[in-house]
Amino acid sequence: MSSIKSTVAWWSFENVGLTPEQLVRAAADIGFAGIEFAPREHWQLIRDHGLTIVCVRGHDDISKGLNDPSQHDRIEREILANLELAEQWNIPSFVCFSGERKGLDDETGATNTAEGLQRVAKAAEAAAVLLVLELLNSKVNHPDYQCDHTAWGVRVIEQVDSPAVKLLYDIYHMQIMEGDIIRTIQNNHQHFGHYHLAGNPGRNDPDATQEINYPPIFRAIEATGYTGYLGMEYLPKGDPVESLRAAYDLLNNRNVSV
Repeated sequence: MSSIKSTVAWWSFENVGLTPEQLVRAAADIGFAGIEFAPREHWQLIRDHGLTIVCVRGHDDISKGLNDPSQHDRIEREILANLELAEQWNIPSFVCFSGERKGLDDETGATNTAEGLQRVAKAAEAAAVLLVLELLNSKVNHPDYQCDHTAWGVRVIEQVDSPAVKLLYDIYHMQIMEGDIIRTIQNNHQHFGHYHLAGNPGRNDPDATQEINYPPIFRAIEATGYTGYLGMEYLPKGDPVESLRAAYDLLNNRNVSV
Protein backbone atom coordinates (compact mmCIF):
# COMPACT_ATOMS: atom_id res chain seq x y z
CA MET A 1 0.00 0.00 0.00
CA SER A 2 1.12 3.51 -0.75
CA SER A 3 1.79 5.95 2.08
CA ILE A 4 -0.02 8.56 -0.02
CA LYS A 5 -3.72 9.02 0.74
CA SER A 6 -5.75 8.99 -2.47
CA THR A 7 -8.91 11.05 -2.88
CA VAL A 8 -11.67 11.69 -5.42
CA ALA A 9 -12.39 15.10 -6.93
CA TRP A 10 -16.15 15.54 -6.77
CA TRP A 11 -16.53 17.81 -9.78
CA SER A 12 -14.91 15.39 -12.21
CA PHE A 13 -17.21 12.52 -11.19
CA GLU A 14 -20.50 14.33 -10.58
CA ASN A 15 -21.85 14.14 -14.16
CA VAL A 16 -20.94 10.58 -15.11
CA GLY A 17 -24.17 8.80 -14.17
CA LEU A 18 -23.60 8.28 -10.44
CA THR A 19 -25.83 9.63 -7.70
CA PRO A 20 -24.02 11.34 -4.81
CA GLU A 21 -24.69 8.28 -2.69
CA GLN A 22 -23.26 5.95 -5.32
CA LEU A 23 -20.13 8.06 -5.75
CA VAL A 24 -19.41 8.33 -2.04
CA ARG A 25 -20.15 4.65 -1.42
CA ALA A 26 -17.89 3.61 -4.29
CA ALA A 27 -15.05 5.81 -3.02
CA ALA A 28 -15.37 4.32 0.47
CA ASP A 29 -15.64 0.73 -0.77
CA ILE A 30 -12.58 1.05 -3.01
CA GLY A 31 -10.49 2.50 -0.19
CA PHE A 32 -10.17 6.19 -0.94
CA ALA A 33 -9.41 8.42 2.03
CA GLY A 34 -11.76 11.23 1.16
CA ILE A 35 -13.50 13.52 -1.28
CA GLU A 36 -12.40 16.90 -2.61
CA PHE A 37 -14.54 19.91 -3.62
CA ALA A 38 -17.84 18.36 -2.58
CA PRO A 39 -20.83 20.72 -2.29
CA ARG A 40 -21.70 21.47 1.31
CA GLU A 41 -25.04 19.65 1.11
CA HIS A 42 -23.13 16.37 0.71
CA TRP A 43 -20.64 16.81 3.55
CA GLN A 44 -22.67 14.78 6.03
CA LEU A 45 -23.03 11.98 3.47
CA ILE A 46 -19.26 11.89 3.10
CA ARG A 47 -18.72 11.83 6.86
CA ASP A 48 -21.32 9.10 7.29
CA HIS A 49 -19.25 6.87 5.01
CA GLY A 50 -16.11 7.40 7.06
CA LEU A 51 -14.43 9.65 4.51
CA THR A 52 -12.66 12.97 5.00
CA ILE A 53 -13.83 16.19 3.37
CA VAL A 54 -10.28 16.70 2.19
CA CYS A 55 -10.40 20.17 0.68
CA VAL A 56 -12.73 22.88 -0.54
CA ARG A 57 -12.13 26.19 -2.23
CA GLY A 58 -10.83 28.66 0.29
CA HIS A 59 -12.21 31.54 -1.76
CA ASP A 60 -14.18 32.04 -4.95
CA ASP A 61 -13.08 32.83 -8.46
CA ILE A 62 -10.10 31.39 -10.30
CA SER A 63 -9.95 34.43 -12.57
CA LYS A 64 -10.12 37.13 -9.87
CA GLY A 65 -7.68 35.97 -7.24
CA LEU A 66 -4.90 36.80 -4.85
CA ASN A 67 -2.71 38.63 -7.38
CA ASP A 68 -5.24 41.50 -7.39
CA PRO A 69 -5.06 43.61 -4.20
CA SER A 70 -8.59 44.86 -4.83
CA GLN A 71 -9.76 41.29 -4.12
CA HIS A 72 -7.85 40.85 -0.85
CA ASP A 73 -10.57 42.09 1.49
CA ARG A 74 -13.15 39.77 -0.10
CA ILE A 75 -10.79 36.79 -0.14
CA GLU A 76 -9.81 37.34 3.48
CA ARG A 77 -13.47 37.43 4.53
CA GLU A 78 -14.21 34.23 2.61
CA ILE A 79 -11.23 32.32 3.96
CA LEU A 80 -11.88 33.38 7.56
CA ALA A 81 -15.53 32.35 7.26
CA ASN A 82 -14.51 29.02 5.75
CA LEU A 83 -12.02 28.40 8.56
CA GLU A 84 -14.96 28.23 10.95
CA LEU A 85 -16.53 25.54 8.75
CA ALA A 86 -13.20 23.70 8.59
CA GLU A 87 -13.12 23.42 12.36
CA GLN A 88 -16.67 22.11 12.45
CA TRP A 89 -16.15 19.57 9.66
CA ASN A 90 -12.47 18.70 10.16
CA ILE A 91 -11.45 19.92 6.70
CA PRO A 92 -7.63 19.85 6.49
CA SER A 93 -6.99 22.11 3.49
CA PHE A 94 -8.31 24.97 1.36
CA VAL A 95 -7.41 25.50 -2.29
CA CYS A 96 -6.47 29.07 -3.25
CA PHE A 97 -5.95 30.76 -6.62
CA SER A 98 -3.64 33.42 -7.98
CA GLY A 99 -6.13 34.77 -10.49
CA GLU A 100 -5.45 35.75 -14.10
CA ARG A 101 -2.61 38.08 -15.09
CA LYS A 102 -4.72 40.67 -16.91
CA GLY A 103 -1.50 42.38 -17.95
CA LEU A 104 0.15 42.12 -14.52
CA ASP A 105 3.87 41.29 -14.57
CA ASP A 106 4.96 38.14 -12.77
CA GLU A 107 7.05 39.86 -10.08
CA THR A 108 4.24 42.17 -9.00
CA GLY A 109 1.73 39.33 -9.23
CA ALA A 110 3.85 37.14 -6.95
CA THR A 111 4.27 39.92 -4.40
CA ASN A 112 0.55 40.69 -4.42
CA THR A 113 -0.35 37.01 -4.05
CA ALA A 114 2.06 36.59 -1.14
CA GLU A 115 0.64 39.65 0.59
CA GLY A 116 -2.88 38.31 0.21
CA LEU A 117 -1.90 34.97 1.71
CA GLN A 118 0.01 36.61 4.56
CA ARG A 119 -3.23 38.28 5.65
CA VAL A 120 -4.78 34.88 6.45
CA ALA A 121 -1.73 32.70 7.17
CA LYS A 122 -1.78 33.15 10.95
CA ALA A 123 -5.48 32.33 11.13
CA ALA A 124 -4.88 29.20 9.05
CA GLU A 125 -2.02 28.18 11.32
CA ALA A 126 -4.23 28.61 14.37
CA ALA A 127 -6.98 26.52 12.76
CA ALA A 128 -4.51 23.83 11.61
CA VAL A 129 -5.72 24.27 8.02
CA LEU A 130 -3.33 24.16 5.08
CA LEU A 131 -3.82 26.77 2.36
CA VAL A 132 -2.62 25.35 -0.96
CA LEU A 133 -2.10 27.70 -3.89
CA GLU A 134 -2.95 25.72 -7.00
CA LEU A 135 -0.66 25.45 -10.00
CA LEU A 136 -2.80 25.39 -13.17
CA ASN A 137 -1.92 25.36 -16.85
CA SER A 138 -2.57 28.53 -18.83
CA LYS A 139 -2.06 26.78 -22.19
CA VAL A 140 -5.17 24.58 -22.40
CA ASN A 141 -7.58 24.90 -19.48
CA HIS A 142 -7.06 28.26 -17.76
CA PRO A 143 -5.82 30.94 -20.17
CA ASP A 144 -3.94 33.82 -18.53
CA TYR A 145 -3.84 32.16 -15.07
CA GLN A 146 -0.72 33.49 -13.33
CA CYS A 147 0.35 30.65 -11.04
CA ASP A 148 1.20 28.47 -14.03
CA HIS A 149 4.82 27.52 -13.32
CA THR A 150 6.38 25.89 -10.28
CA ALA A 151 9.10 28.52 -9.91
CA TRP A 152 6.52 31.32 -9.69
CA GLY A 153 4.53 29.41 -7.09
CA VAL A 154 7.64 28.63 -5.03
CA ARG A 155 8.53 32.34 -5.05
CA VAL A 156 5.14 33.12 -3.53
CA ILE A 157 5.40 30.41 -0.87
CA GLU A 158 8.86 31.54 0.15
CA GLN A 159 7.65 35.13 0.52
CA VAL A 160 4.71 34.09 2.68
CA ASP A 161 6.98 31.94 4.88
CA SER A 162 4.24 30.11 6.79
CA PRO A 163 3.89 26.38 7.50
CA ALA A 164 0.19 26.79 6.68
CA VAL A 165 0.77 27.94 3.08
CA LYS A 166 2.07 25.61 0.37
CA LEU A 167 1.47 24.72 -3.28
CA LEU A 168 -0.99 22.30 -4.80
CA TYR A 169 1.19 20.58 -7.38
CA ASP A 170 -1.10 19.32 -10.13
CA ILE A 171 0.85 16.80 -12.22
CA TYR A 172 -1.49 17.10 -15.21
CA HIS A 173 -1.28 20.88 -15.35
CA MET A 174 2.48 21.00 -14.86
CA GLN A 175 3.09 18.29 -17.46
CA ILE A 176 1.44 20.65 -19.95
CA MET A 177 3.37 23.73 -18.83
CA GLU A 178 6.87 22.44 -18.05
CA GLY A 179 7.21 18.65 -17.83
CA ASP A 180 10.24 17.34 -15.89
CA ILE A 181 7.84 16.18 -13.18
CA ILE A 182 10.06 13.94 -11.07
CA ARG A 183 12.99 16.36 -10.89
CA THR A 184 10.59 19.17 -9.98
CA ILE A 185 9.13 17.10 -7.14
CA GLN A 186 12.59 16.15 -5.87
CA ASN A 187 13.78 19.76 -5.88
CA ASN A 188 10.65 21.48 -4.56
CA HIS A 189 8.67 18.95 -2.53
CA GLN A 190 9.11 20.93 0.68
CA HIS A 191 6.80 23.54 -0.85
CA PHE A 192 4.12 21.05 -1.98
CA GLY A 193 1.22 20.38 0.38
CA HIS A 194 -1.15 18.53 -1.95
CA TYR A 195 -1.07 16.76 -5.32
CA HIS A 196 -3.56 16.20 -8.16
CA LEU A 197 -3.38 13.97 -11.20
CA ALA A 198 -5.02 13.31 -14.56
CA GLY A 199 -3.94 11.78 -17.83
CA ASN A 200 -2.52 13.99 -20.56
CA PRO A 201 -3.62 14.78 -23.19
CA GLY A 202 -7.35 14.86 -22.56
CA ARG A 203 -7.47 15.04 -18.76
CA ASN A 204 -8.82 11.50 -18.67
CA ASP A 205 -7.84 8.31 -16.84
CA PRO A 206 -4.16 7.86 -15.89
CA ASP A 207 -3.89 4.82 -18.16
CA ALA A 208 -1.81 3.53 -21.09
CA THR A 209 -3.47 5.86 -23.61
CA GLN A 210 -1.77 8.99 -22.22
CA GLU A 211 1.80 10.20 -21.91
CA ILE A 212 2.45 10.46 -18.15
CA ASN A 213 4.12 7.44 -16.56
CA TYR A 214 2.59 7.62 -13.12
CA PRO A 215 4.14 4.74 -11.11
CA PRO A 216 7.65 6.28 -10.96
CA ILE A 217 6.08 9.64 -10.13
CA PHE A 218 4.26 8.06 -7.20
CA ARG A 219 7.53 6.51 -6.03
CA ALA A 220 9.27 9.88 -6.30
CA ILE A 221 6.56 11.51 -4.17
CA GLU A 222 6.79 8.76 -1.55
CA ALA A 223 10.59 9.08 -1.48
CA THR A 224 10.18 12.66 -0.24
CA GLY A 225 8.37 11.34 2.84
CA TYR A 226 5.02 12.75 1.75
CA THR A 227 2.03 11.10 3.45
CA GLY A 228 -0.64 13.61 2.48
CA TYR A 229 -3.38 13.57 -0.13
CA LEU A 230 -3.33 12.99 -3.87
CA GLY A 231 -6.54 13.80 -5.72
CA MET A 232 -7.89 11.86 -8.69
CA GLU A 233 -9.05 14.92 -10.63
CA TYR A 234 -9.67 13.45 -14.06
CA LEU A 235 -12.63 12.84 -16.39
CA PRO A 236 -13.34 9.10 -16.62
CA LYS A 237 -13.82 7.76 -20.15
CA GLY A 238 -15.75 4.61 -19.24
CA ASP A 239 -17.48 3.14 -16.21
CA PRO A 240 -16.65 5.62 -13.44
CA VAL A 241 -16.46 3.07 -10.62
CA GLU A 242 -14.15 0.76 -12.56
CA SER A 243 -12.10 3.80 -13.54
CA LEU A 244 -11.68 4.83 -9.90
CA ARG A 245 -10.78 1.29 -8.93
CA ALA A 246 -8.08 1.16 -11.64
CA ALA A 247 -6.67 4.54 -10.58
CA TYR A 248 -6.60 3.45 -6.93
CA ASP A 249 -4.81 0.22 -7.88
CA LEU A 250 -2.31 2.13 -9.98
CA LEU A 251 -1.27 4.13 -6.93
CA ASN A 252 -1.37 1.29 -4.41
CA ASN A 253 -0.15 -1.78 -6.32
CA ARG A 254 3.42 -1.75 -7.48
CA ASN A 255 2.77 -4.48 -10.14
CA VAL A 256 0.21 -2.28 -11.94
CA SER A 257 1.69 -0.11 -14.65
CA VAL A 258 0.37 2.19 -17.34
